[in-house]
Amino acid sequence: MRPSPKIRAVPTDAPPPVSATAEVTPRVEASAPVRPARPGRLVRLANRFAPTLTFIFVLAIWEVGCRLFQVPTFLLPPPSVIVRGAFEQSASIWAGHVWATVRVALMGYVVAIAISIPMAIALASSRALSRTLYPLIVVVHSMPIVAVAPIIVVTLGASDLPRVVITFLIAFFPIVVTTTTGLLATPEEMIELSRSLRAGRAREMLHIRLPFALPYIFSALKIATTLSVVGAVVAEFVAAERGLGYFIQFSTSFFKINQGFAALVILVTISLAFFQLISLVQRVFAPWSLPKSER
Repeated sequence: MRPSPKIRAVPTDAPPPVSATAEVTPRVEASAPVRPARPGRLVRLANRFAPTLTFIFVLAIWEVGCRLFQVPTFLLPPPSVIVRGAFEQSASIWAGHVWATVRVALMGYVVAIAISIPMAIALASSRALSRTLYPLIVVVHSMPIVAVAPIIVVTLGASDLPRVVITFLIAFFPIVVTTTTGLLATPEEMIELSRSLRAGRAREMLHIRLPFALPYIFSALKIATTLSVVGAVVAEFVAAERGLGYFIQFSTSFFKINQGFAALVILVTISLAFFQLISLVQRVFAPWSLPKSER
């Protein structure tokens, strides 16, 4: 007889066999979320004061370079000589020239706003009017204002009127173009929604297109502030008896370059003040039109 096979007992608590085709799932442990590293205090201070530090560095290089290479002051005066030249004139003389330039720049700027924004609304509202006026606006802006300024002075006289007109001609173009672009950039969905609610053309322009175009309008106003100062100075180069442009021309004709640079610094300060004033108006009255990084 054949002997019976022996049966080996398997313990019940043994783990089940794992097949060769079975997938082994790795064990993943939950980890704490990684927080982005915050910049240090020195980095934040450097980012905040980087423009000021760069400006001081440039002034230092300018001063040292002029002293080291012995550059004549009638060619390029160092900053210390420019400051000394600013104090060679009395405060009343500076105030008279500053006020003459600021007055013309402000009048030209206000006239540019009063004419450009209604013109932009008209251009955005009528395609036929846009095709008619837009080329003329481009032609007027394409004319070199330095060549046209003497003609304007001869035509309008030697009062403030020709200087205001010259300032207006320089400042109005970016306001018209940028405002028209903003008005036409309104999403079509919003326009169709307003028309489905039976809103008229006036309400569509006032409540939909103009609010949407405010970021464009304020950008144009910021650009026009600096251009208005440039226009006032160009007009004073042509015909004026007071103003910072006239003072620069008068100083350089007598080789008082340091005083001319001092007047130039004042002009830059006026332009920056106008720019910051428009930025403040936007931040106070239309903060939603600012980029998220500036709110």
